[in-house]
Amino acid sequence: MVQPYGDAEVFRPTRWSRSERDLVLYGAARHANTVGGIGDQREVDTMRRLLVLGAGTAGTMVVNKLRHRLARADWQITVVEPSETHYYQPGYLFLPFGMYAPEQVVKPTAPLIADGVDLVHGEVDRVVADQNQVLLSDGRCLSYDYLVIATGVTPRPDQTPGMLDGGQWRRSIFDFYTYDGALALAKALDRFEGGRLVVHITDMPIKCPVAPLEFTFLADAYFRQRGMRDRVELVYATPLPGAFTKPIASARLGSMLDDRKITVEPDFLVERIDDTTLVSYDEREIPFDLLVTVPLNMGADYVARSGLGNELNLVPVDRHTMLAKAHDNIFALGDANDIPTSKAGSVAHFSVEVFADNFVAYTAGKPMTGQFDGHANCFVESGDGKALLIDFNYDTEPLPGRYPVPFAGPFRLLDEAAVNHWGKLAFRWMYWNVLLPGRPIPLPAHMSMAGKHIPKPEE
Repeated sequence: MVQPYGDAEVFRPTRWSRSERDLVLYGAARHANTVGGIGDQREVDTMRRLLVLGAGTAGTMVVNKLRHRLARADWQITVVEPSETHYYQPGYLFLPFGMYAPEQVVKPTAPLIADGVDLVHGEVDRVVADQNQVLLSDGRCLSYDYLVIATGVTPRPDQTPGMLDGGQWRRSIFDFYTYDGALALAKALDRFEGGRLVVHITDMPIKCPVAPLEFTFLADAYFRQRGMRDRVELVYATPLPGAFTKPIASARLGSMLDDRKITVEPDFLVERIDDTTLVSYDEREIPFDLLVTVPLNMGADYVARSGLGNELNLVPVDRHTMLAKAHDNIFALGDANDIPTSKAGSVAHFSVEVFADNFVAYTAGKPMTGQFDGHANCFVESGDGKALLIDFNYDTEPLPGRYPVPFAGPFRLLDEAAVNHWGKLAFRWMYWNVLLPGRPIPLPAHMSMAGKHIPKPEE
């Protein structure tokens, strides 16, 4: 590391990761070339620089896919990530119920990044877009020719009065959208002896918008298995007019809530939390004994400091190409952008597939012909070893049918089935071993109507 020593800076011995060592050697090579070899310096300066911010799902997929498609002699690829641990976020849902062990949802970040990609551990302070530079909080400056913002969204309980400052956080108010929160909630559920449990969404958009529904269904099954369901009142409070955003899926999921005697409080926009009571802007009140909330989801603060985002720190982009509307060399992928579709891992997967082809063409001076259609699919755990599957895009709502093979499946759309549950569990292996490494998955990036049908009113 560089440490101050008087008026100079000296290197102190330290343990370097592979990527950090490569970055230092790269800088040393640039210095050496400047001093002693102008021909080598020209070679270094002709390399094009792709800088990716965030090594979550989207960022890791991007660098791993593009490293295999962009010539190493021509492209330097760097990814910036503050955490040395990568989390399998879909697994957070299962931690509170003991369905996954903590070690099943975490892996070290560095081994997940392809050889030939520089991994820089650090926090982003800001993007200086007019200078094509990213400043890190420790003072380092990284230059780029093309920038991909893939730092996602995070829960912000500080944005709701009373959520953090009332003294109830991690006592009677919990979340499961973070690793620590899911583990703390597991302990809370284990000691819960009955009362009113409220599952609550602060506002949309959120990561994996079906996850609160899944948690509610799993909680119902969990308390039944413990023989105490009759002592628990389950309430689902949502800012939406129903269980989901689209009418056919909302009706199906809403009927499942009714069948399980779960009360739905629709159009509930929370203003504040008073001790153990949710209070909406229209002054409705929902008391709780245990609150499982999804706080407001926001993009990274550096996006705001850089003047790149909207009020939620999401980057406005073209919804088909992910190119930032304000800059022709900045893209935003995964949850970090403002596209009008689900903030789900499948969206990151399908959009990155389109983006990779487009990026190769775009940087070669060709038009981006790929058009992402908002394709998303999500398994919806419903308890008792069953799940539904929904598949939709910008223009088509979730419909009944079979996926991915028409009429054969094996997965059933908008229908509870054990095969869907096993499909969701199997996805964890796919995530670590196929999706993140950027290997091809035999699923089309664009949604297909094959195998789907529009239900009749009586259905």
